[in-house]
Amino acid sequence: MIIPGVLIVFIFNYIPMYGILMAFQKYNVAEGIMGSEWVGLKYFQMFFENPFAWRLIKNTLLLGIYSLLWNFPFPIILALLLDQLPSQKFKRVVQTVSYFPYFISMVVVVGILQEFFASDGVINEIRAMLGASEIPFLVDPRYFRSLYIGSGLWQGVGWGSIIYLAALSNVDPQLHEAAIIDGANRWQRVRYISWPTIVPTTTVMLIFAVSGILGNDYQKILLLYNESTYEVADVINTYVYREGIAGGRIEYTTAIGLMMNIVSFVLLVLTNQISKTVSENSLW
Repeated sequence: MIIPGVLIVFIFNYIPMYGILMAFQKYNVAEGIMGSEWVGLKYFQMFFENPFAWRLIKNTLLLGIYSLLWNFPFPIILALLLDQLPSQKFKRVVQTVSYFPYFISMVVVVGILQEFFASDGVINEIRAMLGASEIPFLVDPRYFRSLYIGSGLWQGVGWGSIIYLAALSNVDPQLHEAAIIDGANRWQRVRYISWPTIVPTTTVMLIFAVSGILGNDYQKILLLYNESTYEVADVINTYVYREGIAGGRIEYTTAIGLMMNIVSFVLLVLTNQISKTVSENSLW
């Protein structure tokens, strides 16, 4: 039964890895990967010599860190709150409403943002009715990160809570009943029963989240940014898109992608080791 799955993973995940060789070659389609000229670390050097390289790195890290700080804890909080709801019917309604944004197309999400935050959008129309001045949310660099992170939180908080709700479902109801008899309030039950139950799950999810800190949602950024917000919105992934897809510099962008993967792997190993040392919970 396991053989078909292993074959699929091997064919579609491991065999294509030979394409990494393009990061070290002046790739020629006619000669193929094995026949193309080797150029060593040329493309890696080119990236760091790029005048925009450090801006790209800074923006990527800032968006990744801010997203982690906001998008990681809120699904946990939502799951803990839902777990304490006495009404199962109301709980299911809240879950359904919170899950729905996850299934909305990114194009639609950005369209909603534009409807609300454009110069003639809902927010500015309300401000005009109140006599306040217009705020250029979509073209002012100061607001880009807030729009990016806020929309990501709205879209993913419900879906992200599912895994924690699944972990909380393993709690023996008798523990809560015993705690109530002993006079424990909701906060105490969350602190001493619910939270310890999801700590291992939270640790694993945090390790994955930290390792993926460079993986910004470039689709949303491409749809949302403009020349006015390049200063804070342009990240490594959008640069790779422009250079690789639009510019045809496949070797160069392969090198950049390889660097990002190496950094992500290092973050994964370091975070896992720190977690193992601090909490004894880890991936391996």
